[in-house]
Amino acid sequence: MAGEVNNVLEALKFMVLGMGVVFLFLYILVLVVEFQAKLIAKYFPENISKTPATPAGSTTDDEERRVAAIIGAITEFRKNKS
Repeated sequence: MAGEVNNVLEALKFMVLGMGVVFLFLYILVLVVEFQAKLIAKYFPENISKTPATPAGSTTDDEERRVAAIIGAITEFRKNKS
């Protein structure tokens, strides 16, 4: 009986040690990633433009072209299939 209790205590010790090592590794990993993010933000800042990349009127034109291309592709596929 005493041997079983000793084995359980040893298992608990190893479990706590293993979980502690994993927790420490993850904590260090978070610190390194945060440090890396600060370095990247410092030396490679993002250029944020206040104007939109595409004008608002061209989005509907782009969508109309996509729809036309899809319809054309489906029509061609059905024509070649039969």
